Amino acid sequence: MEPIVAILVLTSATIHPFWNLLLKRETDPARAYIGLTATLCFCGFLQAAATGEDLWAVRHVLPLIILSWCGQFLYGICLTATLRRGDLSAYYPIIRASPIFIVIVGVLLLGQTYAPIILLGMAMAVSGGFLLLYRRGARLLRDPGTLALALAAMAGTGIYSLADARLMQSISPAVQMFWVEGLLIPVYLAIYLRNGGRLWDVHAGRSWLKHTGVLIIPGVMAYISYYLILYAYQLGGEVAAVTSVRQASIPISVLLGGFFLREGSILRRLTASLILAAGIILIVTAH
Repeated sequence: MEPIVAILVLTSATIHPFWNLLLKRETDPARAYIGLTATLCFCGFLQAAATGEDLWAVRHVLPLIILSWCGQFLYGICLTATLRRGDLSAYYPIIRASPIFIVIVGVLLLGQTYAPIILLGMAMAVSGGFLLLYRRGARLLRDPGTLALALAAMAGTGIYSLADARLMQSISPAVQMFWVEGLLIPVYLAIYLRNGGRLWDVHAGRSWLKHTGVLIIPGVMAYISYYLILYAYQLGGEVAAVTSVRQASIPISVLLGGFFLREGSILRRLTASLILAAGIILIVTAH
């Protein structure tokens, strides 16, 4: 992996857990997620307008835009359903294992080949992430429905990652985010309202400006994080390697969880972090 690509992905991985934390602390995460999606779309529009990029260039890659949209929608819906039905610590490692899906699709359908050292690095990164997040005693096969949702969310991540990598050969990250996130907004909004959600809750904050700011901040952070990944694809980053290096966000998430929630199992988490880090080093240094 080229050094600049590695730096972009690792920077994105560092930002990612912080906007996740801000979003999770919202009283209504579903409404906050709509705000985040709208912010991503708006930031894409502003950047495209400021740089003079053609938003209608998307007409040449509509199938890939639709594929990216489908992947993100599948991920979002299945992630939400998984978290409602199951334990985050048990199922999130499965959801984050998208490099496995990407490698399988790449080999079976796209004619992709991977050097053994890259495959070893991916396996270590995914295994380290799994060990970091997995909780003892969780019985995944006890609830096959929730397990299926977690696997579907993983597939959704793999689908939009594959589509995004191809999209970056034709359009800019700003244009991609404007269209994909913009097309997600009405769907998320319709689902939210149908489930009895309210766009405005007078108890959410003292003022509209304060509440809006709380929603925008994680959105701007998410935009920067996502933009860096898309730019890494634009510079030639291989999608399976990029998604594997993104596992670096997991130790940061664990540290944040430990700081705010005082979680235990320090020795196991430290060992898992070292395995994950070693896997990332293998991927980054492979030629």
